[in-house]
Amino acid sequence: MESAVPRSSVYGPVRSWRYGWSLGVDLLLETSICSFNCIYCQLGDIEIVTREQKVYVPTERVVEDLKQVDMDRVDIVAISGSGEPTLALNLGEVIHHIKETYEKPVMILTNASLLTDPATRARVREADIVDCKLDSASDETLEKFNRPAAGITVSKIVEGIQALRAEYPGKLHLQCMFMPMNVAEAQGLARLIRDIRPDRVQLNTPKRPYPKQWELILRGDHERKSTLPRVSLKTISREQAREIQQILEQSGVPVLSVYPS
Repeated sequence: MESAVPRSSVYGPVRSWRYGWSLGVDLLLETSICSFNCIYCQLGDIEIVTREQKVYVPTERVVEDLKQVDMDRVDIVAISGSGEPTLALNLGEVIHHIKETYEKPVMILTNASLLTDPATRARVREADIVDCKLDSASDETLEKFNRPAAGITVSKIVEGIQALRAEYPGKLHLQCMFMPMNVAEAQGLARLIRDIRPDRVQLNTPKRPYPKQWELILRGDHERKSTLPRVSLKTISREQAREIQQILEQSGVPVLSVYPS
């Protein structure tokens, strides 16, 4: 039962195929909260789809939860958790505390939907890596694939990422998730990638099944420990991934594929 899971704002560390042992920090915590409701999300159907920014988990609570972690086991701290981390107004405070206290690199996983706001960009500035989601080159696909909160468009997402690129001193990565329904977006995404000029693009396909409801354990469930019902998702094949990678590489940006060559 979910009630048996300690409601800590930190979880892991879990093994990441990209970054080693990754400690998760969840600034939302009580339920799944995001400005997107992606059809492939490992959290399942998002319970609260919103653009409202506020303090969801007090910084003091995160500080205390971090004290329980053996930081010698941690290679990187990933701020993601139960939804969109830039919804948390104390994101910058938490990043600063981690950097100052533990001297560990910090990564943020974001859908980039709020980055047109200068204050939001300022909160991510101390992070070492910002991974921005970009799955859709058209608003039509965005609505079907990412199911955003009202008012979010591809042009606004790209505008925010470009603004961050212009002022951010750290590494800016893009994550592009592909399923059969958005394969046709590859050429359009390549053009956007060329305009954004990130340091790297990660080509993904959903290897984890889609849970029918949210459960706290899903934040770091890399080993599929949850007993809740799940639905297998349609993925792209290795050959399709290779073809998409070639298209995306036309941008001139390095592409890391979920299917190693």
